[in-house]
Amino acid sequence: MRAIAVLNKDAGTLRTMDLKAYADLLEKAFTAKGHDVVCHIVAGREVVAALEEAAADPQMDALIIAGGDGSVSSAAAIAWKTGHPLGVIPAGTMNLFARAIGLPLDVNAVPSILAKWNVIDADIGDANGNPFVHQFSAGMHARMIRLREKIAYKSRLGKIAANIRSSIGVLLDPPGFDVTYKINGKEESLKVSAISVSNNAFGPSPMLISERLDGGHLGLYLAKRLNWRGAFHLAFDLFRGKLKDNIAVHSELVQEVELHFPRRTPTARCVLDGELMPLPRDIRIRIHPGALKVLGLEQVKSNGAN
Repeated sequence: MRAIAVLNKDAGTLRTMDLKAYADLLEKAFTAKGHDVVCHIVAGREVVAALEEAAADPQMDALIIAGGDGSVSSAAAIAWKTGHPLGVIPAGTMNLFARAIGLPLDVNAVPSILAKWNVIDADIGDANGNPFVHQFSAGMHARMIRLREKIAYKSRLGKIAANIRSSIGVLLDPPGFDVTYKINGKEESLKVSAISVSNNAFGPSPMLISERLDGGHLGLYLAKRLNWRGAFHLAFDLFRGKLKDNIAVHSELVQEVELHFPRRTPTARCVLDGELMPLPRDIRIRIHPGALKVLGLEQVKSNGAN
């Protein structure tokens, strides 16, 4: 079997590594198991093009991405559409997908796991046809990312500091907006400060990691309109792993949900797997159970406590 690996040299962990030596490690691990892997080392801005080129190669049997959650999400979307298994080397800041499927975060430990060529079935979601492996969100999360993008940072620690600063800004001034959500034909309307629709239910981790990725459902989370006190209370409950116990949070498991934003402004934004995008007035979000093939451990593990 032949895999093509795209290594994002701008990803946090990879920036300080000898990537040619790491490519050799990857190749030796695959050769030891009777497989081949071809490695392409590219800049962050070239990742999507490199993934698309790899997926078009008729001799490719699996697609591997080494990078952060944004790169992983892009690779998952391509792998899902082409039907190729996806291998993930967690080299970013959060590495949410890798955590959710139980991969070790040590990049040097991952090649031997991927080389076993054990294909497991994972779920993937889509929002108006746009695939996601972690979550769709609107409200507080989107505002936090917009604030973070105004802060200059050049390192992983700088990004963490920017996250903290922008999060405090959102907690002091949480947004409020109207949403109508429809599940199985039943509509409800609320004024909320935050919405999240996750690929399977979040576990107790404050990082909002899915408990597992083979449960076949979406996690729907709605935080009712908050003032700054309620926002800090929500953050405290999130930090201690009690998001679902917060008095302002409504949560349930669904297979599909339709969202309508009646007073959406032209500049409104939402977040899909960490990337800002324009907020549509109407969104249909669905789960596709077992539709994403992943190179990994023997099964998708429960990792909500990571």
